[in-house]
Amino acid sequence: MISVSSFPGQTFYSFLLSAAVIAGCPFTSNVATAQKLAQAEKNADRIKPYAANPRYWQYHGKPVLLLGGSKDDSLFQIPGLKNHLDEIQAAGGNYIRNTMSDRRSKKTSQGSGGTEVFGYEVYPFKQLPSGKYDLNQWNNEYWKRFANMLKWTHERDIIVQIEVWDRFDFTDFRGANHWRQHPYNPTNNINYTSENSGLATEYSKNHPGRDVQPFFHTIPGMDKYQPKYDTIRRYQERFVDKLLSYSLPYGNVLYCMNNETSSSPKWGRYWIKFIRHRAQELGVDAYTTDMFDNGFTPEESQEIRLSFDQPDIYNFIDISQVNSRSYNEDHWDKLMWYSREIKKYPRPLNNTKIYGSGYKTFGTGAPEDGVERFWRDLFSGCASVRFHRPDSGNGLNDFAKGSIKAARTLEGLVKFWELTPRMDLLSHRQSNEAYLVAKPGEAYALYFTNGGSVDVDLSGATKSFDVTWLSISMGIPVQTSATGRYRLMDKTVDRGSAVTFSAPYKGPWVVAIVPAK
Repeated sequence: MISVSSFPGQTFYSFLLSAAVIAGCPFTSNVATAQKLAQAEKNADRIKPYAANPRYWQYHGKPVLLLGGSKDDSLFQIPGLKNHLDEIQAAGGNYIRNTMSDRRSKKTSQGSGGTEVFGYEVYPFKQLPSGKYDLNQWNNEYWKRFANMLKWTHERDIIVQIEVWDRFDFTDFRGANHWRQHPYNPTNNINYTSENSGLATEYSKNHPGRDVQPFFHTIPGMDKYQPKYDTIRRYQERFVDKLLSYSLPYGNVLYCMNNETSSSPKWGRYWIKFIRHRAQELGVDAYTTDMFDNGFTPEESQEIRLSFDQPDIYNFIDISQVNSRSYNEDHWDKLMWYSREIKKYPRPLNNTKIYGSGYKTFGTGAPEDGVERFWRDLFSGCASVRFHRPDSGNGLNDFAKGSIKAARTLEGLVKFWELTPRMDLLSHRQSNEAYLVAKPGEAYALYFTNGGSVDVDLSGATKSFDVTWLSISMGIPVQTSATGRYRLMDKTVDRGSAVTFSAPYKGPWVVAIVPAK
């Protein structure tokens, strides 16, 4: 018999969940009914689209802008996680990406004694004395790390976007050596063979984007599905059930099914429905999406269009892939395409990965490109912006910290969920020179990518405005000759009139133009 006192500090809701998990049936109807009653009032505090503007998120019933950057993606696995979360929070971040990855490949860390090679990630399954894994038994260390991450982010009001599957975890392409070591590999477990599962022992010839790995075809109705894949799917479902038994009680979690998937949308939709069903049984809200690999060419992507037309399944849209391969005005134009298309069924547009800093062949660009993408995402009306981890993104380096701090300071002056892109109010602008969001007559924010000077149409404005310049490189307000109070009442501001704003110096700048107090 399990008593409430067996779980000190837990609510009645979490006690029921813990008891059910121990009993081996975490989602029974009786437990779900009781939990629904216990959770009813708390649902209002969970992360969800903002009621007044569903293009953004709200948390604890208030609108929230999600900003982030971190040194890794499988964040729950890293050593020193609590300190890193504090570092993120100190920079103004409140949003992390957490892939449920478990790559045992060697990683390096530059320490005082030189370069140390180590592998700190662990698998979710128990390893037997023989060296093989039993997929019916859990590795408690993996789940302890996951539980700690959820607890510590919740305490800090940091939103977690979980990615359930990552295709790169199941490949040996270009010497990755992830699949050869993985417990799901039939060579490495006691639960099935290649013959009865359909899984090969090596996948090294094709980039995972070629979608030849049967692991991602286990859903009946998929073109490549075979009945023998049911064996794999049962273990996949067991894993996701375990994941949800930890995460669903927390209201600071969003769910993305895949990292840049190129599998049929049927794969992701199955897991979306699986998660939503579990959430409904527990009486809680869970918001779900998928990340499509071809999101960097949205106009040509059938999957992106599909996600726009199914808001009941794709509750938000992760457009992270638009932040690679695209630069300058082309990047902005694609963001504007997303912004126009989402108007039919408004939902948040999330960027859990902003590339830039890796100089990779697929188009990450320089650190400065990552900064530009961050700010164009923000000014286009996106609900979340996060720098990708090194070496494909700025992570939480000084570039990232400067942008996050500046954006958080700017948020204290203007509320992005009240503004819209208004490039039509700019004149004498060069390509990719400056971007504007505004609520005309009331508030404006102007971003310069690298210095410059533009005219802003302030037609109809009759108030005095305070002008605040923020150095994005330093992440702080800077006193300049252009800073201070600008009294429009001393000017003739007729329709079509414009005021010139010139960045104090080269480099990235943002200026807030808000009514004087």
